[in-house]
Amino acid sequence: MRKEIWTAIASDEYDENIAYLLKNWSEKVALDFIEKVESVLYNIKTEIVEYPLTQNRNVRKCVICKQITLFYQINNNNDIEILSFCSNYKDSKKIRF
Repeated sequence: MRKEIWTAIASDEYDENIAYLLKNWSEKVALDFIEKVESVLYNIKTEIVEYPLTQNRNVRKCVICKQITLFYQINNNNDIEILSFCSNYKDSKKIRF
């Protein structure tokens, strides 16, 4: 099974998304988001699913929900580098990795 490596950006964005959901929606919505992320990461770690490549080198993307997309890449050690959780409403040129 592949190992996960989270960038500081991805970790911060993940936490910000959960905080936003808890503040503006509900604990159930936040838990659903967490569950979706965990499910996607399990699929990537176990190589059940390989999500589509972006135009940015070896970066892949997975839509977690209609508002948020997860960006990741597989490094030379076959580890999963979690790069970013971006808003789908954000200008794609402003996505940080």
